[in-house]
Amino acid sequence: MATEGFTTCLWFDGQAEEAAHHYVSIFKNSSIGSVARVNEAGMGEPGSVMAVDFTANGHKFVALNGGPQFKFTEAVSFQLFCENQEEIDYYWAKLTENGGEPGPCGWLKDKYGVSWQIVPDNLIAMVSDPDPVKATRVTKAFMAMGKFDKAELERVYAGE
Repeated sequence: MATEGFTTCLWFDGQAEEAAHHYVSIFKNSSIGSVARVNEAGMGEPGSVMAVDFTANGHKFVALNGGPQFKFTEAVSFQLFCENQEEIDYYWAKLTENGGEPGPCGWLKDKYGVSWQIVPDNLIAMVSDPDPVKATRVTKAFMAMGKFDKAELERVYAGE
């Protein structure tokens, strides 16, 4: 039985090593692990990168150069819960730079097409508040935002 949790495999078309280094440069508690190269029996150019093990923000990943068959979609995304606006701004900037795309409601795509949700750490508590008026105010406010403004959401939640 597996006892070490999950490893997320991200499928790339030739950018696995570049992507692994990109993510490691953004997140604390990150590192590159082993790099597997195509051998004579494998698919692809012998010596080219097949897969890269890496850790980003303490989460284990494998970046796989699988080819052009599959693309990332918003059906899978990574949520980053941020404790302050500085973190929201940092991750938003780093993940949208060099070809990433901002989206609605805290969502974005990075330059590889991977979807991320950059979320204030208290958003879930605010939108699930037992007071439906407070929860509705916050929901309406965040639905109109791209990158989240944590102070504005807290202001709306407080009824100010």
